[in-house]
Amino acid sequence: MTIDKKICLVTGGAGFIGSHLVDMLMDRGCEVRVLDNLANGKAENICQHEGSERFRFQKGDILNSGDVRPILQDVEVVFHLACLGVRHSIAKPFENHRVNAEGSLNLLLHAREAKVKRFVYCSSSEIYGTAQYVPMPESHPARPETVYGASKLAGEAYARAFHRSYGMETVVIRPFNTFGPRSHYEGDAGEVIPKSIVRVLNGKAILVFGDGSHARDFTFVRDVARGLILAGEHPEAVGQTLNIGTGFEISIRELAEKISALAAPEQPVHVDFQNPRPGDVGRLFADSGKFRALCGWKPEVDFNAGLRETVEYFRNHPLGVAALITGETGRNW
Repeated sequence: MTIDKKICLVTGGAGFIGSHLVDMLMDRGCEVRVLDNLANGKAENICQHEGSERFRFQKGDILNSGDVRPILQDVEVVFHLACLGVRHSIAKPFENHRVNAEGSLNLLLHAREAKVKRFVYCSSSEIYGTAQYVPMPESHPARPETVYGASKLAGEAYARAFHRSYGMETVVIRPFNTFGPRSHYEGDAGEVIPKSIVRVLNGKAILVFGDGSHARDFTFVRDVARGLILAGEHPEAVGQTLNIGTGFEISIRELAEKISALAAPEQPVHVDFQNPRPGDVGRLFADSGKFRALCGWKPEVDFNAGLRETVEYFRNHPLGVAALITGETGRNW
């Protein structure tokens, strides 16, 4: 089926990945509904769609059936992105579990009740834990090292169970370390690329936890959003679990040097190495061959181009770079 002009629900649609997905769905002529409690999401990420008769935002909680049931009426495709993140799970593991695992089950139950055509569950490469070998296909052992990773794996299992038990068209997508404009730099949702950019733009050292040898496969946000849409419309995706990653890895030490060179080329690279963080996996490096073969997805934005765009986004942020540093907490767990 094609996603064009379908009625779609995006949970977490005011967040980082979710808001880019909303933009693409609106461009495809869809009627888009967003359910987000704004714990991490921001209304300004989707304010460009206010006033459109095809767009509806509801502040609500995926754990609250009173919020979920009404917004699912007549929905054809659900994109489930609402969750709490890795750092949050270190300090508040049970709350993280409830939202990510129980919230996913609650949404699946009501989506089935509403006769939703397809349910796309956005998981995470964190379900794998540290790579035992690379590149990492979907068959790589799942050994999560945080409650976040474990709770996302539980949500995956529920989605697959609904496909097998009830014949529901579910798809599980595992993005690898998404980055780009609107990424979270603040609080316990803050990630290394936006946090580091904000620090450099304010003349502060980049914080690296550990020796910088940790490596990641960073994927640009529009490539991830495009992959989610493919999962929502391609017939071969149903019942599948699929990686989204570039097949390119970079160490955190090298990443810090690149960010410094782009954001403040006139300054020497200044990195502050700190004690390792709990729950940091050592290496993530995707094999996305299955998704490429099934659905024709491939990344369109290379890492360096995506990083330049992300730096410029924060350099020209409406709040101003000086205001951004107040939300960058450094140690965010």
